[in-house]
Amino acid sequence: MSQNTAAPQKPPQQSARGAWASGGTLFAGVLMLVTGVMDILQGIAGIAEDDVFARVGDYVFEFNLTAWGWIHLCLGIVVAVAGYGILTGTEWGRVAGIALASLNVLAQFLFLPYQPWWALFSMAVSVFVVWALATDHSYGAAGGDRR
Repeated sequence: MSQNTAAPQKPPQQSARGAWASGGTLFAGVLMLVTGVMDILQGIAGIAEDDVFARVGDYVFEFNLTAWGWIHLCLGIVVAVAGYGILTGTEWGRVAGIALASLNVLAQFLFLPYQPWWALFSMAVSVFVVWALATDHSYGAAGGDRR
């Protein structure tokens, strides 16, 4: 009978910055889901009732509020799906998350005169999501799934 006397292997240590990025990625996935659901609700409100949002005078990027409702509804659905992809650890979730968070920053900037506080908050959340997804180098390293 032979016994294996090899020392047990320690799991690889993660740096503090890597731990922040990894935790930030999980948080980014949750934020993408929440932002997507909030955009869906914002879109439904804009489609159903034009009086929900403030009226703006002459604005360069002025759209009909129903059109803004449809924009937010469609964007919210795909943002929520990307959030699910991030939480499941797929590479397409990371790529879609970065792209859609960037698109959400642009959409919220254009929507700024209608809901300024929510637009600023949503832009800040989206910038955090881009940072978290772009700095987590361990994302998808374990064969595509991170559970």
